[in-house]
Amino acid sequence: MPGTSKENGGRHPLYRGVRQRRNSDKWVSEIREPRKPTRIWLGTFSTPEMAAIAYDVAALALKGTQTELNFPNSASSLPVPASMSPGDIQAAAASAAAAFGAARDAIVSTNNNNASSSVEGSNVNINGYMDEDLIFDMPNVLMNMAEGMLLSPPRQSTFDAASDADGYTGGDDYLWNFP
Repeated sequence: MPGTSKENGGRHPLYRGVRQRRNSDKWVSEIREPRKPTRIWLGTFSTPEMAAIAYDVAALALKGTQTELNFPNSASSLPVPASMSPGDIQAAAASAAAAFGAARDAIVSTNNNNASSSVEGSNVNINGYMDEDLIFDMPNVLMNMAEGMLLSPPRQSTFDAASDADGYTGGDDYLWNFP
């Protein structure tokens, strides 16, 4: 890779916390814990971008939102570790990198299928498999649904005597009064 050399230890010229393995086409990522001499190993990845995403997840968890990231625009969509333990940080970093790799593979697959087929706008690969998780962004959809379940039902509106005489009690009352 241009820009990586023995002088800079195989570090990637653009991404923080990313370096290339010696005599390999794999990329590794690690981060130093603040105010400690130890490092957290984030993993070995097939692309420098996957390693950079893993670093960003760990950097946000350890250093906060004011830290410099490789992909600052995607900070809000990155997973948050369950705790500050190295194992939880590694798991969140690995899941973010895997999601990035899966999305990249799906885009490449879709682009290859569209170029080789006469059907325009197809999101189905050669085997007829459509990755709905990527299309619908399922982790975020499920989170939004869970948040929706925490909302309280709307308040009953008060009606005047004229509407009470008709027997009309409100348009959606049957939704909230169902046994």
